[in-house]
Amino acid sequence: MTRHDIHCRYFSQEDLLGAGCLDVRMAMDAAEKGMLAFEAGNVLFPDKIVQIFNDETQERINCLPATFVDRKICGVKWVSVFPPNPVKHGIQNLSAVIILSEIEHGFPIAFMEGTLCSNIRVGSMGGLAAKHLARPDSEVIGFIGAGEQAKMHLIAMKTAVPALKVCRIAAKLDSEEDEFVRQMSAIIPEMEFVKSGTNLARGVDGADIIVTATSAQAPLLKAQWVKPGAFYSHIGGWEDEYAVAKSCDKIVCDDWETVKHRTQTLSRMYKDGELTDDDVHANLVEILVGSKAGRESEDERIYFNAVGLAYVDVAIAIAMFERATETGLGQDLQIQHEMIFEHALLKDWVRL
Repeated sequence: MTRHDIHCRYFSQEDLLGAGCLDVRMAMDAAEKGMLAFEAGNVLFPDKIVQIFNDETQERINCLPATFVDRKICGVKWVSVFPPNPVKHGIQNLSAVIILSEIEHGFPIAFMEGTLCSNIRVGSMGGLAAKHLARPDSEVIGFIGAGEQAKMHLIAMKTAVPALKVCRIAAKLDSEEDEFVRQMSAIIPEMEFVKSGTNLARGVDGADIIVTATSAQAPLLKAQWVKPGAFYSHIGGWEDEYAVAKSCDKIVCDDWETVKHRTQTLSRMYKDGELTDDDVHANLVEILVGSKAGRESEDERIYFNAVGLAYVDVAIAIAMFERATETGLGQDLQIQHEMIFEHALLKDWVRL
C-alpha cells in the first residue's frame, strides 16, 4: 500500500444479515444511546435535503447527514421513497445506502446497504416507545398494513413486549395478509396469527397495541377501535382520523418540532388548529431521561408518532458496522491507490 491508499468496507444487505445485524435489541440500544447523545449536545444534525419528483405521489430522494462527535464518525443516509413502486412495478418502495466516514482525516470507512438499517430504525423506535408506553401485559397486537415496516414492527414489538401472543393483520389484499403470516410465522412460530380478510376493524378493534404502517393519505384507523389502555404506533402519513389523537391521554413523538412540519395526522391537526404544542405530552427522549412520565395507568390510551430522525439511523448503522466488521464479512472497497497526479500513466489518461 502507498501512503495515499484509501480503503473502506462494503457491506451488502446479505453481509449485514449474515453478521446478525437484524438484532432489534442492538438497534434499540443504539437508538437510545444516540438520542441521549443528541440530548447531551454530542450530535451534529443538519437539515436534510429533500428532492420531491412528484408532489401527488411523494416520490422522492432524501439526503440525511449526522455526526457523532464523541464517536468521531460522520454518516449520511441516501434514501429513496417511491410509494407507487409496489403496485406499479411489483418492487419495494424504499431503498437506501449509508456512508460512514471517520472525522480525524475525513476518509470513508464504510459503504453499506441502508434499507435494512432504515427499516430497523422505524421498528426500533416503535419498540423503544412501546417498552415505556405500552402495557407490559399486552397480548394482542393489530396491524393495518402488511409491508416491510409492519413486519419489522412486529419483531420490535415482540422484543419490547414479550407478553404478546396474538397478531392480527389487515391489509388491502388477502394476498398481502397471506404473505405476512407466511413470513412472520416462520420467525415467531409461537405467535397466533389472525388474518382479517382486509377488514380493518377486525384487524385492530380492541387490540392492546395498534400499528398503522401504510402509505395512506386518508384516515383508516377509527377512534372507536382504540380501547382504553391501548398503545398506538403511527408510522406512515395520514393514517387515522383526528378523533384518535383526541381520544388519547398522552401524545408522544420522536421529535414534535420535526413532526409538526410534516404530513402526518398530527401535523395536519396542528395546521388545522386542532392540536397545539401543549397537547403533546413529550418527546420520547424526555421519557428516556425521566423528565416526563411514561405510562401512568392501565387505562391510558397513548399515541406515538415517529417521523424519523436520521441521526438514529446513523447510530444504528455504526452498531451494524462494528458488528459486521467483527465477523469479517463484507468486502474491501478501494477508493484510491494514489493521488491523481501521482499516477504514472496519467499522461496517457488525460483528455485535453
